[in-house]
Amino acid sequence: MLDTGIYITILVIALNVYLQAIATQAAPLKPKSVIPKDFSPQVTPKVPTEPTKLPHPDRLLPPLKTPTSPSPSFPLNNNLELIIVKKFEVTGSSVFSDRELDAITTPYLDQPLSIVELLQIRTKITELYIDRGYITSGAYLPEQDLQKGIVKIQIVEGGLAEIKINGLTRLNEDYIKSRLVIATGKPLNRNRLLEALQLLQVNPLIENISANLSPSLQSGFNDLEVKVTEAPTFSLPITLDNSRTPSVGSERRQIQLNESNLTGIGDRLSLSYSNTNGSNAFDVSYTIPFNPYNGIIGMSFGTSVSNVIEPPFNILDITSNSRNYELTLRQPILQNTAQDLALGLSLSHRQSSASLLNGLIPFPSIETDTDGQTRVTALRFFQEYVQRSAEEVFAVRSQINLGLKALGSTINLTAPDSQFVSWRGQMQYVRLFAPETLLLLRTDLQLSDRPLLSQEQISFGGQDNLRGYRQDALLSDNGLLLSMEMRIPLLRLPEIIGLLQIIAFYDFGTVWNHQAETNPDPSTLASVGVGLRFQVSDRLTIRIDLGIPLSRIFAEKKTLQENGIYFSILTNPF
Repeated sequence: MLDTGIYITILVIALNVYLQAIATQAAPLKPKSVIPKDFSPQVTPKVPTEPTKLPHPDRLLPPLKTPTSPSPSFPLNNNLELIIVKKFEVTGSSVFSDRELDAITTPYLDQPLSIVELLQIRTKITELYIDRGYITSGAYLPEQDLQKGIVKIQIVEGGLAEIKINGLTRLNEDYIKSRLVIATGKPLNRNRLLEALQLLQVNPLIENISANLSPSLQSGFNDLEVKVTEAPTFSLPITLDNSRTPSVGSERRQIQLNESNLTGIGDRLSLSYSNTNGSNAFDVSYTIPFNPYNGIIGMSFGTSVSNVIEPPFNILDITSNSRNYELTLRQPILQNTAQDLALGLSLSHRQSSASLLNGLIPFPSIETDTDGQTRVTALRFFQEYVQRSAEEVFAVRSQINLGLKALGSTINLTAPDSQFVSWRGQMQYVRLFAPETLLLLRTDLQLSDRPLLSQEQISFGGQDNLRGYRQDALLSDNGLLLSMEMRIPLLRLPEIIGLLQIIAFYDFGTVWNHQAETNPDPSTLASVGVGLRFQVSDRLTIRIDLGIPLSRIFAEKKTLQENGIYFSILTNPF
């Protein structure tokens, strides 16, 4: 148990810090805003800035040069006398109903027909298959006795005998085959096969893919030969920006190592280290596909150590430590070139602690236990939907968070603690008006059923969502963000694949707590601004923004970020 004199010393220091804050005309920071928010609920992956352009279907899968539907075995003798057809017996179809086939044959009943006309009926049935994409299926007239007025038409539905994959170096052949097999069941449909090839074409592991169908030695079947060029899977992005809270140093340096095909099965490993003048963070994640429908299991771990270096609070030697563990299952249930719908479930456990005087005293807060620690265990059920075309991308993400009493989570007599329910909904829309001329719209909404721990609250302010204000200027249980951004090209440099864009934006954010007396003041902020973005292929991206606050907020302006100036430099040497 600490001596009473130590507590008195701490109170004196805290009072001195408060008086210094008033003397420098800086609004006193609340404990929540002093300690950096190291971890926040997962947000929507960024929507592509331009819709993906797919190659022409005939380049992915050229049309068959010669039909592979069966030839008639019935002897072609045009001199045979006409016959009166009383009934058509069409067998072998698993695709079309009797009603659909009768629509072709019924008009020819009870009238004299020649052999040529019978073959025309067979051809119409074959064309029905081909028009629906079943290019290797067809009908024929087997040997039969026509004198009874009954005509038998046999349908042969074609399939694939073999899939041959060429061009792979590191990627496992089964990764490609399994995604084609689910689209090439019998009867073979060109449209389904083409869609599977298009999905593989936009797969980040594949640079280019094309396929050819050819007749197989096995009657009624075809062989599929696929040529694949793998995309580079290793990247080492290096980032410099001022996206962190000034309390731990706003300038951030980050290096990230990504390998998207670690063992050849499409598994991804990501390692990241970032630091500021007052913080260090390390993150690692690993995802592995578990079925050909692009279902994945992901595991991640993150840890960070932060020290408050912002005067006058730096004399208190405030230190915080955070750890985050997460296990995620994500499964697309609808996936094609125009839209994706996926469901996912994450189990996360986050623990953090804060202290004064280099760990001597736990940081005082109603959220923590007596040791200054907070633990949150939660189930997070999310739904993601993306719709895309040549001119636009629309993405929506919904996430329901359910706090659990498990794994030693923080349970207090009154909220906030680890037992909560919250919902977060996010939307992004990208519209391409002309080459490199983009409109980006974004919304972010969080609602909760009770007061939340700070690491579960929604935060606005800073480079990512409310420019013109410092990072995490608003932190609350509930919040709404609206953002609009326009990018217009100023200069193109084809020799280096360079592009310079001017940016105009408007941001609006408002927050509210369950207890009105604890609402931030002000609780609503807005800003406008301009920026420049320069990109050289995918190797270098430089961006600088100037945010102009439209709401008055009382705070010092010691850093570029607090003056509404944001910069980021991203380079990818590999």
